[in-house]
Amino acid sequence: MKICFLMYPWDKVDPVSDSTLRLIHEAHLRGHTVAITTPTKLTIRDTVAYAFCQVLSRKIVAKTPHSLHKNASFQTKMLPLAGFDVIFLRANPPVDPVALNFLDSVKDSVFIMNDVDGVRIANNKVYTAALNDPDKRFVPTTHVSKNREYLERVLADAPSDRMILKPLDGYGGSGVIVIERSASANIRSLLDFYLGEKEDRYVIMQDFVEGAEEGDIRILMLNGEPIGAMKRVPADGELRANISRGGREVKHALSKAEKALCKHIGPKLVRDGLYFVGLDVIGGKLIEVNVLSPGGITRINRLNRVKLQRQIIDFAETVVRAKEMQAARKTAYRQAIEDAVAEG
Repeated sequence: MKICFLMYPWDKVDPVSDSTLRLIHEAHLRGHTVAITTPTKLTIRDTVAYAFCQVLSRKIVAKTPHSLHKNASFQTKMLPLAGFDVIFLRANPPVDPVALNFLDSVKDSVFIMNDVDGVRIANNKVYTAALNDPDKRFVPTTHVSKNREYLERVLADAPSDRMILKPLDGYGGSGVIVIERSASANIRSLLDFYLGEKEDRYVIMQDFVEGAEEGDIRILMLNGEPIGAMKRVPADGELRANISRGGREVKHALSKAEKALCKHIGPKLVRDGLYFVGLDVIGGKLIEVNVLSPGGITRINRLNRVKLQRQIIDFAETVVRAKEMQAARKTAYRQAIEDAVAEG
């Protein structure tokens, strides 16, 4: 296969923990042609979408992701996006809407992980907040608004003294804070900061889930099914359990509630073309769906002595084979019709 990773620059890759590097290494081991590019290197030539790519040399022998990162050799080429079998969308959030526009032109002929339209609807926290959950089994009560008075009223009427406040388009735990009704004197200034002077930024206010101070669960989902999980424990004095915020990971087996959540959301993820995502879960409640560059592969691998990247590349290969078989059948059927007409 010919695989393009639309990602962050190669010099930003952390060889110790980077999930994308594990996927690249697995694809390279299998003999696939691997190219990497960034959203800033997309271009149009004669109405065709291209990217200035770094094509990984097939001559590199690398038994481990670390050695691949250290010894990688690239050739820079301008390549048509439609020539790839698979495009892995692994750029860091927030989503680049222009990059998605480039991908629109090839989404019908190239398998994109994740689907362009799916990424559009799920790239911020509204996707989680609006999940169909009438019985409130899987999602904490969530409010999304720009209206300061409404948000102040939400806090005043909340059943608990504590709520979570965070920006709609944040990632990696950025901007997540706990607000308390007892400290209401500070709420207006906090909302001024989060909403902006013109109240032009959406924020999320969400019920505080008990146990959040003990950490969260990252679940990796592939084609609607969980393939691995870990618990992230926050550093001392920190609410956020993100590894980038000093959290640490520990081994985790899915609870009954977490399995029920995966079963509930899995079919929707597949319908939306979100084949590889990360779920952030606290107390069996879905906090966030990560659809751009979900991480955790390396740490889950180490904790469980597995290689999740094999399952992910297996899935991509299966999808491409199915598309090729469908195209071959279509060609054969068309030829059969041509032959029948010619005989008549």
